[in-house]
Amino acid sequence: MPSLVSDAGDGSARYRRAQAALSGLLGRDMKKLRRLIIPSRLSATLPDWLVAVRAAVDQYGAASHSLAADYYDAERVAAQVTGRFTVPLLDPPPDEQVDESLRWATKDLWPRDPEDPKTTDAQREPIEVRLDQAEKKAEAVTQKLVADQGRDTVREAVRQDRQATAWARAASLGACAFCKLLATRGAVYKQDTANFRAHDGCHCGVVPVFKGQRFELSDHAREWERLYREFAAPHSGDQLRRFRQALADHGHLPVL
Repeated sequence: MPSLVSDAGDGSARYRRAQAALSGLLGRDMKKLRRLIIPSRLSATLPDWLVAVRAAVDQYGAASHSLAADYYDAERVAAQVTGRFTVPLLDPPPDEQVDESLRWATKDLWPRDPEDPKTTDAQREPIEVRLDQAEKKAEAVTQKLVADQGRDTVREAVRQDRQATAWARAASLGACAFCKLLATRGAVYKQDTANFRAHDGCHCGVVPVFKGQRFELSDHAREWERLYREFAAPHSGDQLRRFRQALADHGHLPVL
């Protein structure tokens, strides 16, 4: 009889907590690095900030990979599959990707003519407000860059491991409607298909499924699935909005 594995399994929950704690430490360091940005000297100080943040992404990305590798090894042992397997070491995101994300996060810092019709409301805010918004955006994009290294590690291990059959998405109770919807699909993501669709600030995890295992949705994911089928699935083109509203109406998501 196949053994059961779930998105609410102890190993998966511990792994998500560990990655969330890592994101918290990254956020702490990002706040410290903000001091490198001097608004009156953006041209001189923003490049130094970019270099420092890129180094932080490399450091925390390596830790994210290590957590993911340990998690995968533990899940493989728990599945009692045969044969040895070494979790692959992935390359970190290229500097160009990191820089592009950070430039997007800080694009509103640069002074602009308030009378120019192309100047947005965000760009007309005082510099203190723009700095706060840039900090939040930078924390979100770096969190995703780091968390993706852990998620991609598990996905690539599933792809290469002959004893793995698929992977499932694990979303926390506080996840957004988009993440909860994808989590209801279960272990439909096979070895050679599907990238992990994540947004900035996403804390979802990847659950590997091995031969001899059967994936089963957790109780809360089954409830999300029920709400989707009842309130959203019949309405093509409007499903995500209706699902978000159904989650809010039933206490699973605050109304935004």
